[in-house]
Amino acid sequence: MSFFHVNERCNGCLSCVQNCPASALDYSDQENRRKLLHNMSLCARCGNCWRVCPQGAVEFKDLLKGEWDEVATMNLVRCTACGASLYSQELKESLAKKLDYQVETLCPEHRKTNELSVWRRLSPAKAVKGSSDYDYGKPETF
Repeated sequence: MSFFHVNERCNGCLSCVQNCPASALDYSDQENRRKLLHNMSLCARCGNCWRVCPQGAVEFKDLLKGEWDEVATMNLVRCTACGASLYSQELKESLAKKLDYQVETLCPEHRKTNELSVWRRLSPAKAVKGSSDYDYGKPETF
């Protein structure tokens, strides 16, 4: 989407091009056509083009909108426990390749719960305490 708009009143006088302090405006004459060119990455949004245009053809208000443009759309991966948005499917696949295993699709809250169960499986010596059904939720009394 172009933020620089020139309406039908433009007569090609080039006063906007000649007075742009950032050199963000240019033109091209080819065969029987004149094209007015704008480079948004150079534009300082100073409004000088709008001020100097004798025809009132530059619609500067569009330069100030600051709207969001959609630049990419990807599939979303959600937490398998609560459905919270996590990351894109493309990122998940990229991580799986780099890590050489599938990334678990859990939000930070549910990942904490899962980490505790993993820790219990990894540390059976501390969990035994004399029985296989040791209660992890109760504090020890001495």
